Amino acid sequence: MRTRAFFAAAALLAATPAFAQDKGPISAQRISDITRELASDPYAGRAPGGPGEQKTVEYLVSQFKALGLEPAGDDGTFVQAVQLYRFQTEEGGTYRLTAPGLSRTLQTQTDLRVETQRPVERVQIQDAPLVFVGYGVSAPERGWDDFKGVDLKGKIAVILINDPDFEAKEGEAVAGKFGGRAATYYARWTYKYEEAVRQGALGALIVHETAAAAYPWSTVVAGGGESYDVVHPDPAKDRLLLQGWMQRDLAVELFKAAGLDFEAEKARARTAAFTPVELKGAAFSADYGNAVQKLTSRNVVGAIRGAKHPDETIMYSSHWDAYGIGAPDASGATIRPGALDSATGVAGVIETARAFKAGPRPERTVLFAAWTGEERGLLGSEYFAQTTTYPVGRMVASIAYDTLHPLGPTRDVVLIGSGQNELEGRLKAAAAKHGRTVTPDPRPERALNYRADHFSFGRRGVPTLLLMALAGGPDVVEGGRAAGDRWVEEFTARCYHQTCDRWEPTHDYRGAAADVGLAYEIGRDLANSRDWPDWNEGSELKPIRARTAPERRP
Repeated sequence: MRTRAFFAAAALLAATPAFAQDKGPISAQRISDITRELASDPYAGRAPGGPGEQKTVEYLVSQFKALGLEPAGDDGTFVQAVQLYRFQTEEGGTYRLTAPGLSRTLQTQTDLRVETQRPVERVQIQDAPLVFVGYGVSAPERGWDDFKGVDLKGKIAVILINDPDFEAKEGEAVAGKFGGRAATYYARWTYKYEEAVRQGALGALIVHETAAAAYPWSTVVAGGGESYDVVHPDPAKDRLLLQGWMQRDLAVELFKAAGLDFEAEKARARTAAFTPVELKGAAFSADYGNAVQKLTSRNVVGAIRGAKHPDETIMYSSHWDAYGIGAPDASGATIRPGALDSATGVAGVIETARAFKAGPRPERTVLFAAWTGEERGLLGSEYFAQTTTYPVGRMVASIAYDTLHPLGPTRDVVLIGSGQNELEGRLKAAAAKHGRTVTPDPRPERALNYRADHFSFGRRGVPTLLLMALAGGPDVVEGGRAAGDRWVEEFTARCYHQTCDRWEPTHDYRGAAADVGLAYEIGRDLANSRDWPDWNEGSELKPIRARTAPERRP
């Protein structure tokens, strides 16, 4: 006998758009099963070098083998050893800031946060001059240079976070010169440290402002002085002796003591005519221990070798690492399982590989990777990009999954980093075939497009596509955009990197499977074409891609 509930369910199904029942090549159930496995307690939160790494790697290798992928790691295996440094700024250090009429002993975590990514046991800086370099940007393609040839040797660069046009007012010449409220790579703290190295600085301190950084001070200091990096052949050349952040109030006080107005200098930094200014009479000193540990973690990489153009590649990837074991929460739980972030992404990669294996062998090589160390700074993907035998100049696209949503079918797919490259048009076309739309990144100021593993290849010019459910909520079939936004806000506020990022039986991965299916279709079509997508005009990454153009065949 059919119940009232049966007829209600049937009515809902009939009213649901066709795409909600389109199973496609990707299995929502398998995404759920893989997520459940990787987020279970025996994996201990999957920290790099932690107690769950070996089990995680073994599981991933078994999955790749079962699919019949070819090994693409070291020495004919699926595993690539990743050499990492773990750094810890030790307690008990001293930090001092002096300027005319100002002498302050600074407290880490309160006034500033510092770290050193050189393998040295102690950092000692005595009375280093401080130089304000505006936003710390050198962007020739935009006619912008904040440095103007300033000598930063032995000095600390003081840098504003975000792009020069982030706070631009109407009528200012800089307005729209970068991304406006949409961050470019020049907005990221990682870029600012890299540029400070290129400019010869001893160290760099970024001024924290919540709106411009897109996160509060509590996020800046959450690592407690711990950081990771890949092993470099010459870290004394490639890394600053000291890098970190200072509170805005401290910067205001410092500028005032040096005879400058902080807001006036910020306004000056929004002009192309800006020149660096030494903070007269100001000096920074530091003396602290730097605990260094060298460790080996592992990427897992497989391939389907192309039938016609094996030296041309398409990359699908996610990160296997999460935050391991931490302090007990209110319930006593200590494992941070990383179910959504990003066991779901790994499941998406495995399902994409399954879909490719079910079809004809592609003409181009397709790579499938699960990276270590994403949560510590995209380290596994960066190491692969530095050492791979697959040239990035012949990489067609880098497609990444990171934190797929558990909300069921949606009417759209939210694109992180919209407006960047030609893959967006392909995503729109693929979505339209399934009665869906693409929603542009609703929070581009969060710079999520530069905070996931695809960007280790993007920064080398490879066009990228990122599916990540953390910018804004999708338009959920049952609940609309409001339901999607509510989930994003609740997840990021409560469970992001916390113990409650667990697999739940109520999770519905049909929408996630549909999103992965779109990415699969895009890669499948590219893998059987001679197309080379490019960056859009105005992108800071287009000139980088252009430099490798001779490597690509039409």
